[in-house]
Amino acid sequence: MTVSDVAQLIVPQETVEARMAAKGNKGKSQGKPDPNARKVRVDLRKNRQGKARPQNLTHELLNDQESAEDAEQSERVTSRNYLSRRRTVVGVESHDGEQLLRSVDEDVCLPGRVVSFIGLNCNVRTDSGLELECTIRGVLRSLARDSRNAVVTGDRVMVRREGDAHQGVIERVEPRHGVLSRGSQGREHVLVANIDQVLIVVSAADPEFKPQLVDRYLVSAERHEISPLICINKIDLVDPVILQESVRAYGRIGYHVVLTSNRDGRGISQLRSCLAGRQTAVSGQSGVGKSSLLNQVDSGLKLQTADVSDWSRKGTHTTRRSRLVPLSFGGWVADTPGIRQFELWDIAVEEIDGYFIEFRPFIAYCRFPNCSHIHENECGVRAAVAQGLISELRYNSYLRLREEDIFVWKNPARGTSRE
Repeated sequence: MTVSDVAQLIVPQETVEARMAAKGNKGKSQGKPDPNARKVRVDLRKNRQGKARPQNLTHELLNDQESAEDAEQSERVTSRNYLSRRRTVVGVESHDGEQLLRSVDEDVCLPGRVVSFIGLNCNVRTDSGLELECTIRGVLRSLARDSRNAVVTGDRVMVRREGDAHQGVIERVEPRHGVLSRGSQGREHVLVANIDQVLIVVSAADPEFKPQLVDRYLVSAERHEISPLICINKIDLVDPVILQESVRAYGRIGYHVVLTSNRDGRGISQLRSCLAGRQTAVSGQSGVGKSSLLNQVDSGLKLQTADVSDWSRKGTHTTRRSRLVPLSFGGWVADTPGIRQFELWDIAVEEIDGYFIEFRPFIAYCRFPNCSHIHENECGVRAAVAQGLISELRYNSYLRLREEDIFVWKNPARGTSRE
């Protein structure tokens, strides 16, 4: 009697076939395949690739002079499966043809958007209004990416229902646009995706106003083609005259600046009109009052807030994760955790001048095509600064930004800023 005969005596044949079919389809989307799908070999993440050597070659060479002399200096020892960290996935091209997307059956998957993300779990709101707590399909986490996380707040995703009525699995992440990101340990850290506006919140005092940080955000917004909105909060703590130079410098080049105060409500109605109907990421230092501002703009949000530390005069990390929340008067805002530094990502030092929008008309008058606008003769940008056509405040910020980014690039512990 064969094994199959024994199995048929214990379990009916149709049950055995059903179990075998389910086992073969485990982890795959059910339904008809996409006719445009194709198989592709892709790289996997390499953050867990390092493995211990099968033997201690260093110890052997230190204790065996003859073997050390015979060893080739160019020889490298790697784990045996170093070249095998690839896998085959079935994918389709995105609409713009620039990205390969994992193929899923759209008849059994629900489109939605990630409203919060922490650890390995995401909260997704589907287009039909259903709230699901989702895990991420393993192949999405293991595929090699330039960014730190496979899924971030604001991502458009395809979700398959799995588990109870409020659970699911993210099967695919749609192409991103309008991302707010920064550099972190040599990789891109995407704070939020699919936005059309970034609200840069700084405080007039407590913590102190940092125009250089604002300029970093502006450069990043220009790089990703996101509309920037500058908000200077806590204006009740200083004399407004102190802020005139900064407000004038940003306003004359076309950036919108809003002055607000949580204490007396100044500027709140103006800020509310700027957020209505937009997809806005709210970002800035810890302690500048981002969550408090949003609570003033929409009292129904009820976001958690905290005071500035008494001894360091710096903000505390009250907001632990990015959250995408709807506004009662239309639009969405993503409340992001406070930051201490904002390292530019995917921007070469030589390209920074192009993202200072007031520099652009004068760069063509520079004598040298690779002019750094620091020490060269016949520099159009420096001449514009001398004539008052470019704000000296912004020009000094450009110099400091170049200096800091060169320092970060050359620093062995990259990602460590001097601020």
